[in-house]
Amino acid sequence: MDFKQLEYFVAVAEHRSFSRAAVALDIAQSALSRQVRSLEVELRETLLTRTGRGVTLTEAGQRLYDHSLGLLQQLALARADLGAHRDEPVGRITIALPPSMGRQLTLPLIDGFKRQLPLAKLAVVEGLSSHIAEWISSGRVDLGLVYNPDAQPDLEFEPLLTEPLCLVSRGGLAGRKSPAGPVALADLQGLGLVLPERAHVIRRLLENQTTLAGLKLDIAWEVSSVAALIDLVCAGYGQAVLPASAVLASGRGDTLVVQPIVSPALNTVLCVAASSHKKATALSRHARRLLAELIRALPQAAAARSLPG
Repeated sequence: MDFKQLEYFVAVAEHRSFSRAAVALDIAQSALSRQVRSLEVELRETLLTRTGRGVTLTEAGQRLYDHSLGLLQQLALARADLGAHRDEPVGRITIALPPSMGRQLTLPLIDGFKRQLPLAKLAVVEGLSSHIAEWISSGRVDLGLVYNPDAQPDLEFEPLLTEPLCLVSRGGLAGRKSPAGPVALADLQGLGLVLPERAHVIRRLLENQTTLAGLKLDIAWEVSSVAALIDLVCAGYGQAVLPASAVLASGRGDTLVVQPIVSPALNTVLCVAASSHKKATALSRHARRLLAELIRALPQAAAARSLPG
């Protein structure tokens, strides 16, 4: 057993897929499978259960995964310490992304690491903002993108992107749209809404504001996938509350009406989060700069800058 095998095993476990892990590690899937299988043979344990949808950890695999995180983190710290005096970004870093950003940023992140940080290793995981904050506090991940974080003594946050929330509706008959001016928060009463579950930051923000305003929402359906929410709106199942960038990224803006919510305005703030107790390394500093550059280059960043006010 060596650190390379552990790194490969952890990547497969976190991505729940050999193919996605191979892309993240930039190696052939067959080579990745051989390394993990060799680890299973050496330990005489089945670590992963292969299914049609990917892989899941066995009980033995979960135990090894828990041990591996600590070992790889210590190895990364040792490499970072040895390269610190040269300010070289070396070692391994794990970055967590919310699902809305995972598809947009994973490939650019890996490309950026390959070009700018060739001596570093990157792992990317996905989760809701609340989970990502917990992972950073526990040391499972090093950096993460979170929406509208609550102040926490264990974490520090840097805002990167502010987006207003909008009411998203299906266009009128024969493709004709209704006027797409701003809509007051109070006007959401009586509308059949399709919203994410309560753990989602958009749902929490919306319910906090409507509660303060004494408003009651009619929630027709609860679905946490942004893509599925847009599908439901297009199919006429209700109206959604989303940032305009979600519609822009869907490629279905021609069939939807997007109205900024005002009185009061509701904004989502995307922040990069890191532990307040860990000393920043050359790698973490470079990774934060790369994340900020990629966020500024996203279409929604340009869309947010173009909105009035």
